[in-house]
Amino acid sequence: AAIRSGPGRPAVGLVLAMSDCQAVPGGEAERDRYRRDMEDVFLEATAGDDFFGVQCYSRTRFGPEGMLGPERGVRLTQMGYEFWPEALEATIRRAREVTRGVPILVTENGIGTEDDAERIEFVGRALAGVLACLADGIDVRGYVYWSLLDNFEWVFGYRPTFGLVAVNRATQARRPKPSARWLGAVARANALPA
Repeated sequence: AAIRSGPGRPAVGLVLAMSDCQAVPGGEAERDRYRRDMEDVFLEATAGDDFFGVQCYSRTRFGPEGMLGPERGVRLTQMGYEFWPEALEATIRRAREVTRGVPILVTENGIGTEDDAERIEFVGRALAGVLACLADGIDVRGYVYWSLLDNFEWVFGYRPTFGLVAVNRATQARRPKPSARWLGAVARANALPA
């Protein structure tokens, strides 16, 4: 209320790191407990907000004893997350359901990888999920890729390379990756390549 009563009309909303929470047989109660404690309490608090920001990178699986790691043999990102771009669509749909239609803004989505073709695949599949949500009438206002530059990723340092632009740490020179050009073309066309 205080922000809205100030000058201008700033958009007010909440941003939450979410995961596509999935249960293996017998893990439904643990998944539901996690969602209730870690997501729903925040999602429900957004009633009347101008937007809800989704941050999503992968899925999290739950078994009868709680959270499970990725299955053996699945593709992993530099962060150790399962390569699961479909998580974004699932979290957008869940956010819409629990917030009862608060407009969605994807504030973080991307992949830490040295393989730029893998980055393009990940983002293309994630954006296909956004398009499916839009086709179903879900109010998704925007998508922000994480991140523009290869950045300092907290305890992981400079090792994960999320950026659309490579950074030479010795010289600070920047070099756009093919994924930057690809995403720029997607944005200009407002469509995924056929």
